[in-house]
Amino acid sequence: MADSDGEYASDDELKRNGKRTADGRSKQTKASWEDVKRSWDTVLETADSGLSIAEIREAEKRRRLLRDTTPLQRGIIRHLMLVLDMSFAMADKDLLPNRYRVVLNNAIGFVREYFEQNPISQLGIVGMRDGIAVRISDLSGNPAEHIEKLMQWSEQQDPQGNSSLQNALQMCRGALYQTPSHATREVLIIYGALVSIDPGDIHDTINDLVADRIRVSVVGLAGQVAICTELCKRTNNHDGNYSVAIDEVHLKELFFAATTPPVTRTPEQNTASLLMMGFPSRTLAPKDHVSYCACHAKPTREGYTCPRCGIKVCRLPIDCPICKLTLIQSTHLARSYHHLFPLKVFVEVPWSQASRSTACYSCLSPFPTGPRDTVAAAPAVLGGRAGKGGKQDSDPKNPKPELKGVSESGRYACQVCGNHFCIDCDVFAHETIHNCPGCQSDTREPERDTALAVPDGGPMPMVVDS
Repeated sequence: MADSDGEYASDDELKRNGKRTADGRSKQTKASWEDVKRSWDTVLETADSGLSIAEIREAEKRRRLLRDTTPLQRGIIRHLMLVLDMSFAMADKDLLPNRYRVVLNNAIGFVREYFEQNPISQLGIVGMRDGIAVRISDLSGNPAEHIEKLMQWSEQQDPQGNSSLQNALQMCRGALYQTPSHATREVLIIYGALVSIDPGDIHDTINDLVADRIRVSVVGLAGQVAICTELCKRTNNHDGNYSVAIDEVHLKELFFAATTPPVTRTPEQNTASLLMMGFPSRTLAPKDHVSYCACHAKPTREGYTCPRCGIKVCRLPIDCPICKLTLIQSTHLARSYHHLFPLKVFVEVPWSQASRSTACYSCLSPFPTGPRDTVAAAPAVLGGRAGKGGKQDSDPKNPKPELKGVSESGRYACQVCGNHFCIDCDVFAHETIHNCPGCQSDTREPERDTALAVPDGGPMPMVVDS
C-alpha cells in the first residue's frame, strides 16, 4: 500500500534507486529520465557523410545573414498597419497551443522588433472577426501601448466568426489616408482562413489601395489564396510579397521580415524631398511644478519642449500635436541609418588563411587550431563503417554534404578591416549593432592626399568616398 507521503516502493527498488531515512520513509531521488543525455546533440562528424549538430546550427545562423547587402533607397519613415486574423480558423491546433495564441505571441515580439529597427515609424493594429474589422490600437509610435492592447485581447477575447479582408483593408486605408506623402504606407496581414466574407467587390478596394500607394503583404497559415496573391502583386508593382508559413519557426521568420523597410521602386517614391524635423531637449521641472503634456493630457514633471511652438510632450518620437512638427532624437536617425547602408556579409576564412588569428577579435573566444579530426569519433552513431584501427572508409559516391556559408575554420572575416570573428559575433554584428567591431575600433587616421593639405588654422576639407 501507499502511505500519505508517497507511493509504495519495494525494498529492491529502494536498494537500486534510493535509501530509507531514520524514520523508515523512503528518500526521494532523481528518476532515470531526469538525467537523460541527448545523444543527438553531441553527434560528431564522420568521414562518409555525417554532420555535427553544431555545424547545422551554425549553418542556420549564417542562412539568416546571407542576404543581399546592396545599398538601396528605402523609406525609413514608415506607417504600417498590422492586420491579425481572429476568426474561427485561428482556433486550429496545427500550431500549438493554437494559431491564435502563436500569432499573438509573435505579434508582441514583432512590435518590439519593429520599433527597435524603425524608431521613427508608426504602427497600428487591426483584427478581423465576426465578418467585420475591429481596431485594436491606433496608429502611433509607442510600442508599450500596442503590447498592452495585444495582451488584453489575448486574455479577454477568443477567435470567433469569419474574417473579412475587404473590411480590414478599408479600415487600414482610412487610417493611412492622412499620413504624409514622404512616409511609406504598408499593410501586413496574418491570414489563417481560406475564405473572406466581404460586403462588396474587393477588387474595387484593391484599386483604391493602388491609387493611394499602399503596399500590402500577406503571411498565410493555411494555404495559398488566389485573392491574396492578386492583392500583393497589384499593390507591390507586380512584385508580390505573399508567403505561407510551414511551421512556427517559418512563421516567425516571415513575421519579422517585415521589420526591414521596403525598397522604393516607383518614380514618384524616388523623388528626393526635404523634411523638417525638430530635436528637442529633455527638461525636468522642480518638484512643486507639474504641467500637462499635450500628447496624453497627463500631469508630468519631465518632458520635451517643441522647438517651434513650445508645447511639451512626454515621449519621443512623435508628431507635435499643435504644429505637426516631427520631433525625434539624433539616436533615432542613427538607428534607422543601417537600413540604407547595411553591413557587408562576413566571408568564410579557409584553413590556408586561418593562421592569422587564434581568437575572435570581438569576444576573444579561441578558434580551432586545426582541421576537425572526428573520423574515429562515434562511428556507430551515424552508421559509419569502421575499418582497421578504428578508421572509416569514405564513400566517394556519398560525399559529405556542404553547408552553404559555413566556414571550415570557424572564422568569418570582415571585408573592410579583415579581422576574424566567430559565428556568434557575426550574428550579433549584423542583427543587433549593425556595425563591425573591428572597423569601429580602428583608430588609425585615414591617409590624406598631399594635394588637399592646408595651412595650420585653415578649414579641413571633407573627403567623401564615392
